Amino acid sequence: MALAALKPFAMASTAFALALCTAVAQPAIDQPDITVDAAMRAEVIDGIITNLNENYVFPEIAKKMESDLRARVKRREYDTITSAAFFSNLLTRQLQDVSHDKHLRVRYSAQPRPAEEAVDPAIQMEMMRKFGEMQNYGFHKLERLPGNIGYMDLRGFMQASLASETAVAAMNFLSNTEALIIDLRQNGGGDPAMVALLSSYLFGPEPVHLNSLYDRPSDQTHQWWTLPFVPGKRYLDKDVYVLTSDYTFSAAEEFTYNLKNLKRATIIGDTTGGGAHPGGVVPLGKHFRIFVPSGRAINPISGTNWEGTGVQPDVPVRSELALKTAHLMAVKKNAAVATDPELAGQYQDLIARLESELREMESRPATNGEGRPGR
Repeated sequence: MALAALKPFAMASTAFALALCTAVAQPAIDQPDITVDAAMRAEVIDGIITNLNENYVFPEIAKKMESDLRARVKRREYDTITSAAFFSNLLTRQLQDVSHDKHLRVRYSAQPRPAEEAVDPAIQMEMMRKFGEMQNYGFHKLERLPGNIGYMDLRGFMQASLASETAVAAMNFLSNTEALIIDLRQNGGGDPAMVALLSSYLFGPEPVHLNSLYDRPSDQTHQWWTLPFVPGKRYLDKDVYVLTSDYTFSAAEEFTYNLKNLKRATIIGDTTGGGAHPGGVVPLGKHFRIFVPSGRAINPISGTNWEGTGVQPDVPVRSELALKTAHLMAVKKNAAVATDPELAGQYQDLIARLESELREMESRPATNGEGRPGR
């Protein structure tokens, strides 16, 4: 589902949030291929060049991408391409080879898409709401693990204005646990407002500066802070662990990067995907779209972001071992301060079981991310 009702690049705080929520958080959908002709190829390439020069976050790199595309056109490299799937994948790879920007992607749609101005915003919002409900707004699983350790499997930071009620319920459900594990291993990104909402539960009422997003088209920078008020209990003075994989991307990386720099969480797993340039979806005719990164994240502590490098974990382990590793770390820390002999004994039994299970998992071959959706 494309977010066709959005006016791309209108404002950093809305266009960034909504475009990322759909364009990044959702995995690609299988669809039939379609045939492209010379006129369609030219329309797509001309549209890419125009939109990159007008909106791409780094104007000088936009010019380099334009030069590369025009040189390929001159060499007639695209003349024999008739597959829309092949064409979109090829353009994505070529643009990323020049820009090294993993947000920059060309997609095709087998069904023609209406122009942005032809879509009723109310209908589009209802479509987003229904999609969010089908995905439980990204909250895939909540659980109390043995040892009273909270676990949240979050698959997307969906639009906060729609998902906030579910987010609040999730945090309140987990509020009485001894430590919290937030699993972002299958999270491809989403809305920075949802990042701010969930982060607010992990800090006190005094607002904390989480991140800033600069938007080239408007030449504005939007700051994201924690909220002074949240419904229910805050999750304070307890350890937080964030699980990552190489699929963890965009807003999920922002959440991870923010907490790491603020020293509020321990990051466990693989280095993340490395996408810190938000933006918007732009049509390239009726069958093609491009996600143009028009902005960049600026962390108030590091002064930079995770673009191209990803977020480095504090405890690097294969992503499939991350949950067991975090669970074991949390239980060990609680056991170290347990004063009741019976409870201490229960902790030691649980530690022995978790250590045995982790050793068995470590002996298995790496899964290489099998079972995760593709971006």
